[in-house]
Amino acid sequence: MTSLRTKPHLGLALIALALALLPFVVSATLGNAWLRILDFALIYIMLALGLNIVVGFAGLLDLGYIAFYAVGAYLYALLASPHFGLHWPVWAILPLGALVAGVFGVLLGAPTLRLRGDYLAIVTLGFGEIVRIFMNNLNAPINITNGPKGIARIDPITIAGHPLSKSLDVFGFTVPGLALYYYLFLVLAILIIVVGIRLQDSRIGRAWVAIREDEIAAKACGIDTRNVKLLAFAMGASFGGVAGGLFAGFQEFVSPESFGLMESVMVLCMVVLGGMGHIPGVILGGLLLAVLPEAFRHGAAPLQQALFGKTLIDPENLRMLLFGLALILVMLYKPAGLWPEPRHRAELKKS
Repeated sequence: MTSLRTKPHLGLALIALALALLPFVVSATLGNAWLRILDFALIYIMLALGLNIVVGFAGLLDLGYIAFYAVGAYLYALLASPHFGLHWPVWAILPLGALVAGVFGVLLGAPTLRLRGDYLAIVTLGFGEIVRIFMNNLNAPINITNGPKGIARIDPITIAGHPLSKSLDVFGFTVPGLALYYYLFLVLAILIIVVGIRLQDSRIGRAWVAIREDEIAAKACGIDTRNVKLLAFAMGASFGGVAGGLFAGFQEFVSPESFGLMESVMVLCMVVLGGMGHIPGVILGGLLLAVLPEAFRHGAAPLQQALFGKTLIDPENLRMLLFGLALILVMLYKPAGLWPEPRHRAELKKS
């Protein structure tokens, strides 16, 4: 009996050890470029978990989710850069970014409560493009966002007076800045995962699922569909705002180009291909779709050299071709996602 109880703790300890050592293994074997990709993968996982609340739990198709990412990123850039001469600490900006993005989520959700399916997708897509265009044009008559030039020299994320962009000596061992960012992003991603699990198992989470399955039946059962939908938009948007702030502090530069439609589509693909409504599946989808394009980018040229002795197709174009082909194959053979929710998998088997 005691051994059965210790097994889960042993498994968690091994996972924690693997996650702690992962940045050093990646840096030593693949280089710092891949460690940077790993950092971005954690940001994308946070984004996917936020969108999963809207799309996976509540069943609301949102193609403008990247707008909340942009709101969080620009808020950090404006409050922690020489642009306005403000240098707020990160722990003041991130909660504010979550709050402001949540308000934007309510502003998006309020006029779209009666819309479903394709109509909701079109409206949210328009919202995402409106935010991007605003960021691109709010440089006149008052320069707020610096327009298409973006905002540079953003303060790096600083904890206990130490900027994470610089390496840190711990007991004579040097931890590089990219690894420090990895640990911060990992802690916040785990926190978002815990919040997501708690929400899924809560009364609100069950209300979201009821709306996703049959909104009319949910309303007939006494669920306030209006407020529950607004809460889904607000919660999902707040996660996006936090991820946007982390992105701005990590990159130390933001511009409207980083928040285009393709970014929204990519995050949606992470949710759908991983398994809508299933948090482990969404994490897997976020990790794979953050890593696969870069793997194809780095492998396209050597593969052509090995096969043909020269580069026939531009690696960037071949990367997107291979990536699109991989998505098609997954959707053909795994329509419920790579790691679907057990109930969803059972429903597909019955049909």
